[in-house]
Amino acid sequence: MKTNDNTILITGGATGIGFLLTETFVNAGNEVIICGRRDNKLDDAKKKFPQIHTIRCDLSREEDRKSLYDHISSNFKNINILINNAGIQRMIDFKKGTIELFAGEDEIEINFKAYVHLSAYFIPLFLERKEAAIINISSGLGFVPLAITPVYSATKAAIHSFSKSLRHQLRNTPIKVFEVIPPTVNTDLDKGARDKRGQTNKGIPPSEVAKATINGLEKDEFEIAVGMAQNLIIGSRNNPEQIFQNINRLVV
Repeated sequence: MKTNDNTILITGGATGIGFLLTETFVNAGNEVIICGRRDNKLDDAKKKFPQIHTIRCDLSREEDRKSLYDHISSNFKNINILINNAGIQRMIDFKKGTIELFAGEDEIEINFKAYVHLSAYFIPLFLERKEAAIINISSGLGFVPLAITPVYSATKAAIHSFSKSLRHQLRNTPIKVFEVIPPTVNTDLDKGARDKRGQTNKGIPPSEVAKATINGLEKDEFEIAVGMAQNLIIGSRNNPEQIFQNINRLVV
């Protein structure tokens, strides 16, 4: 996959992994559009990289997803890469029933439905391109779930399954489907939950994920497992119960 001279939409591109992806693809010579919910974060990204385009968008809202596609398809005629990156992670204790589940943002809408809907919107457009790609950011927790983040882990497992099916459907088209599988990454994804539970290992820097992503694209490596995520994938296949117990014993 060519990694320069593309027009790329990165969801959640103003913070965390998304921001480092923005930096990496800008520096590689691409036109980059980012979307996010917070104007101040979009403004900060624009100050650092004046050449990017920013769009305020709440991907938990179906109407915003449609408006985003309409705007991009009308104003960026050469769009050929979609990076589904935006996500949230919440600790939810189901022993409390719906109290914690309904008390915060909807992980299913943001982490899964937005990926599916945006892919469906952009695929017909991408079929007209000489080369195009959909890049889905999943997680090692999609292979070995963390029980204290049950919905997040489930949405990432769903993204892995969705990416495999989508790749098969699009195998004879110009569209390549990549899945990036990070381990724990030092971002504000969990909104301070690691600090609250005393977790000292905050994970790898997001720059490592961005570097692995662009390297994987260059090699047409369709499942890009980063760092310790490779061990989770191997363990989930060879000794799933033991690795599940190990990872949850370390955290809970």
